[in-house]
Amino acid sequence: MRRRHTMTRLLVIAALGLPFILPGAPAVAAPTTPSRQLTDVVPAPVETRPDTRGTFRISPLTVIRTAPGSLAAWQAGRQLAETLRPATGYPLPVLPVRSTPLPEIALVVGGADARIGQEGYQLDVTRRGVTIRANTAAGLFAGTQTLRQLLPAQIEAPDRQRVTWTVPGGRIVDYPRFAYRGAMLDVARHFHTVDEITAYVDLLSQYKINYLHLHLTDDQGWRIQIDSWPRLTTVGGGPGTGVDGVGPGFLTKADYKAVVAYAAARHITIVPEIDMPGHTNAAQSTYPELNCDGVAPAPRTDTAVGYSSLCINDDLTYRFVEDVIRELAEITPGPFLHIGGDEAHATTDEDYRTFMNRVLPLVAKYGKRASGWNEVAQADPPTDVVAQFWGTGTTNADLAEAAARGNKVVMSPASKSYLDMKYDVNTRLGLRWAGYIEVSDAYGWDPATRVTGVGEEAILGVEAPLWSETLRTLDDIEYMAFPRLPAIAELGWSTAASHNWESFRTRLGEQAPRWRLQEVNFYPSPQVPWL
Repeated sequence: MRRRHTMTRLLVIAALGLPFILPGAPAVAAPTTPSRQLTDVVPAPVETRPDTRGTFRISPLTVIRTAPGSLAAWQAGRQLAETLRPATGYPLPVLPVRSTPLPEIALVVGGADARIGQEGYQLDVTRRGVTIRANTAAGLFAGTQTLRQLLPAQIEAPDRQRVTWTVPGGRIVDYPRFAYRGAMLDVARHFHTVDEITAYVDLLSQYKINYLHLHLTDDQGWRIQIDSWPRLTTVGGGPGTGVDGVGPGFLTKADYKAVVAYAAARHITIVPEIDMPGHTNAAQSTYPELNCDGVAPAPRTDTAVGYSSLCINDDLTYRFVEDVIRELAEITPGPFLHIGGDEAHATTDEDYRTFMNRVLPLVAKYGKRASGWNEVAQADPPTDVVAQFWGTGTTNADLAEAAARGNKVVMSPASKSYLDMKYDVNTRLGLRWAGYIEVSDAYGWDPATRVTGVGEEAILGVEAPLWSETLRTLDDIEYMAFPRLPAIAELGWSTAASHNWESFRTRLGEQAPRWRLQEVNFYPSPQVPWL
């Protein structure tokens, strides 16, 4: 298996999605390298105004200019320089000055189109330079991701001709449709290391994903250190845990903080999940006192669901839950803490409601906003609780009632957005209980019309979950996520009016050279015209 993070230089190049240049070698390209257009971007921008007279060429004299005193602009400029330098071979100094006589890429806070809000940006390209304007650091970062996609992606060098690092002229005005654009990675069924998680973060950040939901606990393993219950990880996440007993491991608090910081630098917020009151066998088999009869069940390494439940009427259960929530909240700067709540078939409806009525206030007590799978809507939760829809159908009365009361919804319909579903009958990895999901299926739905009674105003955003029953390596993660993850990202970012399969499949196909250069193990769907 590849170890991307063993070489900083390769990581930077991979993060950019541009080619590796050997030390001392000139940047080179075949004359057939296709020119980019403003409309080639994934996710599709809100508005593009091409100007063929305004093509800008990055050269050895180009500088990255940031406004004096703007930390957000300087940080974005430094990140951009660190990713562009290895590929271009140019120095690209970051200058915090008001103006220069040199060709420049300018990063500016303020002065953009009024529509862009907190995460949008305005990108202007003239022969003189590139200017990215935004109201926040997140907006500037989003603009730099678009700029990356507008630069050449593929280099072949039979004649060693020098690359022309050109950016097409014109203007892009861009901002997200939904505030929440997420991906989920299950590290409970098979543990995935810090390096694998951060490698996934690098890929997510290219497509304007801004939340990564980590499924940290389940029947097969407990993957986050909790000091007040130390055997959760050493036993519940130790040797022999995971599906088939081959997925052991856990994140220390230091590991978790490192992931949080790495993601935050790329404007991705971590959402931790502790699944309960079901999906708890790893905890209950480790601590017998968490069971109503005081007897620990055997560890489980199969993929069955719905058989476990915390002891709802025991005060020790809530001491345990509060300890976990408190410790996790302390190391989670993001606003959300996900409490699971799905497939609690071994918990009666009355007990489920009792549990949620005691646990949801604990999340708020420690300064976090609770989210949970759509079953939490059955408990009539407070309106600040976010329900995540994962069903395969188009109706859900409890969810519609919650939306009518004011609860926000994250859309993750399993038959459309579950990245662990097989592409077709021949797919080696994945499951098929929610159906086969080809790229057109992942793209061919609207979050605002998916569930009756849950309209645009109720949608916080979308999320693409990736469960790991069959996934053991980073290659496995990539194969199931790409190319479907960009489809979900476009649903979350781009306007409903821009939704067009033919446009998307063409733009998606143009991502292939970048993925090949990054060694992304993507599925070459026959539905896509790969470049």
